[in-house]
Amino acid sequence: MPVAPYSAFLQFQLLAAPALARQKSDRFQLNHDIIVEPGQTSGDLECVNCSAFVRGEVHGDVSVIHGNLVIEHGGKVTGDVCTVLGDLRLHSGAQVQGDAAAVGGTVRRAPEATINGDVTSLGGTGWVLLIMLLPLAVLGGLIALIVWLIARIRQRPASIAA
Repeated sequence: MPVAPYSAFLQFQLLAAPALARQKSDRFQLNHDIIVEPGQTSGDLECVNCSAFVRGEVHGDVSVIHGNLVIEHGGKVTGDVCTVLGDLRLHSGAQVQGDAAAVGGTVRRAPEATINGDVTSLGGTGWVLLIMLLPLAVLGGLIALIVWLIARIRQRPASIAA
């Protein structure tokens, strides 16, 4: 029985997926620091409740939540870098080819460090609370309004037939 072209394409994708996944070494850590050593390359880095130290090369973006990102001498990131509730530090000779952002922290860089994109630093935890709690407050207000409207409709006295 001949294989339909779409089915053959799907089979090819399923067989090629492990090989493609191995080419890009994305890393995610929870509660454990990530270290990219000199001479080592990595794909995207995501770190939650930990810190990331880049001494080698990262071909992609780096995101750190509740931790610090340190790009040391000779470290290079080809994408964007972002920290939430943590600091971003670039030592002498460090390179970021994309944008750099720190929300609830600061961006500290040596004069010889380069950032090719935009640099944004929203220091203090007040920004994070505002960004996280404001949508929840709006949602809570909408729910309270709906409950109040329903209660008001139920309290209307029924008209008595004559």
